[in-house]
Amino acid sequence: MKFILVVTCLMSVFPLIGQEHNSLLESLKKDVLVLAHDSLEGREMGTAGEVKAANYISSRFSAIGLMPLGSEDSYFQVFKKKMQLHPHDTLYEGTELIGRNIIGYYNSNVASTIIIGAHYDHLGYGDEGSLHVGERSIHNGADDNASGVAGLLMLANKAVDEKWNQNVIFIAFTGEEKGLLGSNYFVKESLKNFDSISYMINLDMIGRLDSERRIAVHGVGTSPSFNTIFNEVENFQIKIDSSGIGPSDHTSFYLENIPVLFFFTGQHEDYHKPTDDSQLLNYDGIIDVVELVNNCRKLLSSEALIEFTQTKDKNEQKFSFNVTLGIIPDYLFDGLGLKVDGVKPDRPGANSGLEKGDIILRMDIIEIKSIQDYMKALSVFQKTQEIRMIVDRNGERIELNVKF
Repeated sequence: MKFILVVTCLMSVFPLIGQEHNSLLESLKKDVLVLAHDSLEGREMGTAGEVKAANYISSRFSAIGLMPLGSEDSYFQVFKKKMQLHPHDTLYEGTELIGRNIIGYYNSNVASTIIIGAHYDHLGYGDEGSLHVGERSIHNGADDNASGVAGLLMLANKAVDEKWNQNVIFIAFTGEEKGLLGSNYFVKESLKNFDSISYMINLDMIGRLDSERRIAVHGVGTSPSFNTIFNEVENFQIKIDSSGIGPSDHTSFYLENIPVLFFFTGQHEDYHKPTDDSQLLNYDGIIDVVELVNNCRKLLSSEALIEFTQTKDKNEQKFSFNVTLGIIPDYLFDGLGLKVDGVKPDRPGANSGLEKGDIILRMDIIEIKSIQDYMKALSVFQKTQEIRMIVDRNGERIELNVKF
C-alpha cells in the first residue's frame, strides 16, 4: 500500500536576499525564457527545436565548467528510436527519431557519485499527449519542464561555486514525453560505466509553487537514508510518497535499484496545453525548491553510498478504463476524496457541472477516499452509463448526475 505523509517541515530553507538573489533570478528567468520560447517550437524530441534546446543547455554546461560526459568528448549522448504516434499515423513510420541527452560532470574526486536530472523535451505542436482542444499550437512547456532544467542549471552552478564534496552527473534528458526514452537509454547504455552511484534526484515541473507552498517528494521509501531528511524543513508543506515508480525519469533509475527522489510542485490547468508559458511561473518559488533540494543533498553528503529499498508500486494494482470524467486531479491534496484541479470542456465531468476545487467523495456506491479509489471506480463504469456523484464544494455536499 502506498505510504503518504504530509510533513510540515522545520529545517530552514533560508531565503536568499539582495544581489545574490537578483542574480539567480535573472539567470533563472533567462534559462526559462530561452527554453520556452516559440522559436524552439515546443522542443519535441527529433525536431529542430529539440536541437536548439540541446545546444543551449550544452553551452550552459560549458560556461558553468562541467566536464562533458557524452560521446566524442561532447556533452551529447545521441540515440535513435523508431516511433509511431498511433496505429494510423505514418509521420514517423519507418523513420528513426534522433534524441540527445546532455550530460555534464562535476568531479570532486571522491568514491561515490550522485545523479541530478531533468527532462528538457516537450510536446512540440501537441500532436501527441496534448490536453488542448482547438487549433494546433506550439506547446512551450515552461513548467514542463523548462522549470526543472533551469533548476538543474542552478544546482550545477552551486556545485562548482560551493565545491560540493560529491561527484555529480548532471543530465538533461530528452524523450521523457514519449516514454522516458532518454533516461532509459542512459541507464541501459551508460550506467555500467559507473561503479558507485549513490542516488538520483529528478526535477520535473517545479515552477508552480503555490501560496500554500505545497510540494510533492516521491521516492522517499527507496532508501532508509531518506526517512529523516525532511523532518527539519520549514516553509514548505511536503507531501511525501514512498514509491520509486512514477511518470518521470526517476523511474528508469529506480528500476536499476538506485534510490531516487523526485521533486514536483503539482499539476495545473495549463499542463500539456499551449498556455504553459513562462510568465505564469513562480521564479522565487523555483529558487526555494532548488535550495530545498540542495539542503537535502547536504544532509546526505556524508554517506558515500546509501542503501536501496524496493517499494511497493502505488500503481501495482492495474486498472483498465472504458470511461473517463475528463479531469486533472490535484496530486498534492492530502485529505479524503479526490480534489479536482482542472475540468476539461465537453467531457462527462464538465457536462455534469463538476468544477475546479470540487472534492469527489462518492461515485455511485463507491466511496472515494483516494486517487486509487477513483481509478477503481472508473474501471467499473461503462460508456453510456449514468451515475450519481457526490462532491464537496466549499464545505457543502452536492449531488451531480454524470453520464459517461
